[in-house]
Amino acid sequence: MINNIKSKEPLEGILKNNILKFDDYLISMRKYAIENNVPIIKDDGLIFLKQIIKLSNAKEILEVGTAIGYSAINMASLNAHITTIERDEKMYNMAIENINNTNNKENIDVIFGDALEVYDKIKNKNFDLIFIDAAKGQYKKFFELYTPLLNKNGIVVCDNMTFHNLLDADTSNMSRSLRGLVNKLKMFTDYLLDNDDFETSIYNIGDGIAISIKK
Repeated sequence: MINNIKSKEPLEGILKNNILKFDDYLISMRKYAIENNVPIIKDDGLIFLKQIIKLSNAKEILEVGTAIGYSAINMASLNAHITTIERDEKMYNMAIENINNTNNKENIDVIFGDALEVYDKIKNKNFDLIFIDAAKGQYKKFFELYTPLLNKNGIVVCDNMTFHNLLDADTSNMSRSLRGLVNKLKMFTDYLLDNDDFETSIYNIGDGIAISIKK
């Protein structure tokens, strides 16, 4: 499935046999996100992400895009340490509150600021996995900025790669800003697939997930 992640189970089996088990607090977070249009990873995407973390034994994870802390809390539940970055002050404050209400708060560090501007705060760290789920038009910049911090055989997971299936849609009727965003994601996809330093696979899970493994 993924060259340095050993699993005899096919992708379909992984998704079917890994039912998410949420406590009441995570259920309430998920409900809030849905009702308030807060972008969080979809259930099948979360199953896939957690399985990647388990199979690769990732212990140090960088997340670009905290939102309300939903994915960070889920990742930290796998005995991993999460460094996560959020630029929206409201989301940052909500994430801090949510994380403090869980049993994994000691395993999550939240950095407030634009991910393109806070590199110096974490430049001395190394990561086993980077999860990018933030401003779609900046994915390439995030990737180029933070992948030098990856350990050998480190993994980059990018969510929303199909962007609600808009990548295959006719862009002529889209607004200028949406068309620009779609085109940037298309170019980023090409960049990943053509990058000789990484082996990339893109899966039609959730809103599309790209897995890039450092060679």
